[in-house]
Amino acid sequence: MTSLRHGLLAAATLLAATILHLQAAHAEPCAPQSFEGSDYIVCTVDAGKADLRLFWKNENGEPHRYFSSVAGAVEAGGGHLVFALNAGMYRQDFSPMGLYVENGKELRPANRAKANGAAGSLPNFYKKPNGVFFLDGEGAKILPTDDFLNRRPAARFATQSGPMLVISGALNPIFIPGSTDRTRRGGVGICGSSVRFAISEGDVSFHDFARLFRDQLQCQDALFLDGGHGVGLYDPALGRDDRSWHGGYGPILGLVE
Repeated sequence: MTSLRHGLLAAATLLAATILHLQAAHAEPCAPQSFEGSDYIVCTVDAGKADLRLFWKNENGEPHRYFSSVAGAVEAGGGHLVFALNAGMYRQDFSPMGLYVENGKELRPANRAKANGAAGSLPNFYKKPNGVFFLDGEGAKILPTDDFLNRRPAARFATQSGPMLVISGALNPIFIPGSTDRTRRGGVGICGSSVRFAISEGDVSFHDFARLFRDQLQCQDALFLDGGHGVGLYDPALGRDDRSWHGGYGPILGLVE
């Protein structure tokens, strides 16, 4: 009888461990989080293993504009789009504002233009330093644009946006605590071995958004992707397929399985 009980206990322990393993293996990457009274959606993936990709145009050479278009293209190729979000600022024709590399091809060059005026009055893309989120053979990285151009890493995917939120563990010094410049914001951070994407569900300042990445998500580098009506998320598990009030998105970043 004792051996039977031990056998049943061992079987139950093995079953519980298997269930926990399966749950971890199928854990959804995106989940709600709160930080200092503001709500966010944060998506976390392994920087070295995740199949992250950038998308801009469909097979007809036209901008996807909508997450559903990207999802359809991925499914047509035999994959599944787990989640997606806007991957940087774009022009009225939905073309990227700056550097854009897709499948190793540079489809738009780096934008090194400078805008005049005080930091608070500049368009976000031109607030310094801006930066590049890119994927190379070692995983995902973020560098200030000048550093990226000096090093010229062999990027498979790259998108330029700005401003940088966190630089080598420090907040971008242009951000003002208590700023009244508040809107919805989206960004990406490199956090140890993880890449974390975040969008705010309400209006937040640059300073507070940067602190989310540094203080809560533990990211040593983070880059702002877009704000206001350009912020959006696709995640069927959360019932999200956001639409931009601009009539669509430009570059889109997605996790493919």
